[in-house]
Amino acid sequence: MICEYLVNDYTRRGYINGISTRFPTISVRPGKPSQAASSFISGIIREPLAGKECVVPVKDRSFPSWVCSPRTLINNLVHALTLPGDALPSHKRSVNMPGLLATIQDMLDALAKVGGEDKLQHVKEEDDQELGKILHSWAYKFDNKLALDLGFKPDTSFEQAVREYVDWVKEQEQLDA
Repeated sequence: MICEYLVNDYTRRGYINGISTRFPTISVRPGKPSQAASSFISGIIREPLAGKECVVPVKDRSFPSWVCSPRTLINNLVHALTLPGDALPSHKRSVNMPGLLATIQDMLDALAKVGGEDKLQHVKEEDDQELGKILHSWAYKFDNKLALDLGFKPDTSFEQAVREYVDWVKEQEQLDA
């Protein structure tokens, strides 16, 4: 919030032409699992597609997450760089980047559809009480009207994010060959 305040104040004063972008959870991101509470949101796809186990720390398949694919985020960041200086008032320079609501069930459905039903065997669901306290405190409904009015684009579906990840993995395999 301090950084957002500084961007607002410095833009208002004319020192910079800034914009602060607030990201959804990025999924499906490549790389190894991290210690972040949100890591399972990429892991639920990434690990099973690689034949590895992913532990989902909540047994509630209706658990919602506000997500955005890496490709869509990159496209939106590039778009942010093209916005004219007067696209936002000088005193209000923060924008929630568009995302989409995806439940654990939506993620599992996308995994099965893109990767095959057999990949679901690598998903283990456990209730982690400590992690659950963190996860259930997260907001998952955001007003994206400002972002959409400014021309930012959301993903069309979580399945799209999974397909983009699969395509990215194939591209990396070809580069490594």
